[in-house]
Amino acid sequence: MAKQLFGTDGIRGVAGEPPLDPRTVHAFGLALGTEAFRLDSRPEILIGMDTRESGPWISEQAAGGLSERGVRVRFAGVVTTPGIAYLTRTDSFAAGVMISASHNPYRDNGIKVFGHSGFKLPDEEEHAMEEEIFRLLGTRIDPQPRPLTIDPGLDQRYLDYLLSTVSTSLSGIRMVVDCGHGAASGLAPELFRRAGAEVYAVCCQPDGRNINQGCGALYVEALREAVLQKHADAGVAFDGDADRAIFVAKSGKIVDGDAVLLLAARAMRVSVVVATVMSNLGLEKALEREGIRLLRTPVGDKYVLEEMVRAGAVLGGEQSGHVIFRDYATTGDGMLTALRVLEIAQRAGAGLDELTADLEIYPQKLVNVRVRERRPLNELPAVSREIQACEAAFAGAGRILVRFSGTEPLARVMVEGPDLKQVEEFCARIASAIRRELGDQPCA
Repeated sequence: MAKQLFGTDGIRGVAGEPPLDPRTVHAFGLALGTEAFRLDSRPEILIGMDTRESGPWISEQAAGGLSERGVRVRFAGVVTTPGIAYLTRTDSFAAGVMISASHNPYRDNGIKVFGHSGFKLPDEEEHAMEEEIFRLLGTRIDPQPRPLTIDPGLDQRYLDYLLSTVSTSLSGIRMVVDCGHGAASGLAPELFRRAGAEVYAVCCQPDGRNINQGCGALYVEALREAVLQKHADAGVAFDGDADRAIFVAKSGKIVDGDAVLLLAARAMRVSVVVATVMSNLGLEKALEREGIRLLRTPVGDKYVLEEMVRAGAVLGGEQSGHVIFRDYATTGDGMLTALRVLEIAQRAGAGLDELTADLEIYPQKLVNVRVRERRPLNELPAVSREIQACEAAFAGAGRILVRFSGTEPLARVMVEGPDLKQVEEFCARIASAIRRELGDQPCA
């Protein structure tokens, strides 16, 4: 049975509306609390959040449900998603909860759950939790929040750990850091300065509503301009919860997750890399030249991690900037990724331009179509016919991927191939077919 609350990366929606209304969030806390007692006789659960104005009340409402079940709650305050994952797996917490909608606008929020292992919950556990939440919603619930006080020092423990993974000083590196007014705002500038870099920080003044607003990992043009203006060696942008990072090279070139996977794979001398279906064909061919095998998974860094575990891989990630260094973390970690990338560059005595110069990116077009409902593609004959016709025309030289977003009411159409004009034409044809059957207009 398909999940109804949990998407690709936790529960997500508009704050204050189902499934992020007080009753459902409280029911989530009750359900997680019940599960926690199955794992531990005296469970503790950690909660953290990004900088959205809805974060405090959602945190307190989840804590209310947990406390009602007798679970002790500790609160990290504003911290990154990978920070919660690290603290959960290295302390006695039965689970960790991150209140964040990642790269989404401030009106949205979400709930991500990590088990004591630091891994996001597998699909079957999320499904079981959904069933309990729906059961509870059918009963009388008194959604009383529990006031929370920040447990000082938890975020510094995480920063100390990140610094402990660095064996090369970043002295001599001038960098621009764009925190997207998100969870990394108070952490990233300190981290890179402590690592030895000269840091120029931008978009580090969150006000509850400016998270991801024209900045951060999805909007890197301002970062690019700052890198060029400051004559910086590199720039890095994080999304709202800092589990992804996108880089800008000294020349102004954008260095995404695919490029990071390539430069890291070479430096680490791995034999296999795990990426998603969204990674560019150019990455696959560049890795092939190095004798490195690429394994693909569905979109979502938790699926990348699951495949990494199965394949015994130590490096994996997504084009969007989630990169997992399994020797150090159990989830994508933007700040950790930036440390690894800058350390590789420092040791090689080369910049990001040189380290990614041979990565040939195939033209790729991605269109998002807002939809009224999600229906299997085999129930949409006009869409299926269009996809088949385009695939036949590619004759194996390109890729077409159509999927529904796990976090937003969108159908995502990705077309990739050697000729840009053909790619754009095929993408428009498929998007139009979806729009006719399920939606009305595209969105960015």
